Amino acid sequence: MPTTRQQRERLSIDVSREQRRRLRIAAAKRDQSIRDYVWDAVETRLRQDGVNELPAVDLLALTEDADPVLAELWDNPKDAAYDEL
Repeated sequence: MPTTRQQRERLSIDVSREQRRRLRIAAAKRDQSIRDYVWDAVETRLRQDGVNELPAVDLLALTEDADPVLAELWDNPKDAAYDEL
């Protein structure tokens, strides 16, 4: 987890009332806040996907210019809506 000296970014997601209830119950079973429970789940998934092991330089290389597969995935009408944000 980041220390107080590190810059932090905010990430938010919308969940249904039922999803929030399930998260609250699961977090309580582990004596955790919802935030800590969700962050532990995200960290676990990142480790499984090997993303936490990538240096920052490799993460920056994930662009459509560097990877034609990404270009194909990102260059579509559905994704174009995000270009306008």
